Amino acid sequence: MINNRLTETLIFKALRPAECAELVQAVEFKGSEVDLKDGFIHFSTYEQLPETLARHFRNEAPLWLAAVDSSTLGESLRWEISRGGDSFPHLHGALRPERIAWMIPLELGPDGRHLIPEPA
Repeated sequence: MINNRLTETLIFKALRPAECAELVQAVEFKGSEVDLKDGFIHFSTYEQLPETLARHFRNEAPLWLAAVDSSTLGESLRWEISRGGDSFPHLHGALRPERIAWMIPLELGPDGRHLIPEPA
């Protein structure tokens, strides 16, 4: 269970171990290989997480989940139409480690899907 607040302002980034290490150690994290290719850092809302994880990270472990308070990202954060017509948060710029509200490891369930903690 996540003990931190889960409000509309929190957005989430799934990270592979090397990306997680880079984020923690960097002054500015420019994103994953896909983020760099697309020109922005991909995030998901809590509601979008299950599909994002299933579509892009199924059966992948270890994996980390970082939460960021979107209100700290300023005008670099844009909500843009993406998969299925949903509006997804995209950061057009680098992510500074101090913007991370919290980070947790994600476990895999027996079906290969990640177990997303329930909001407190």
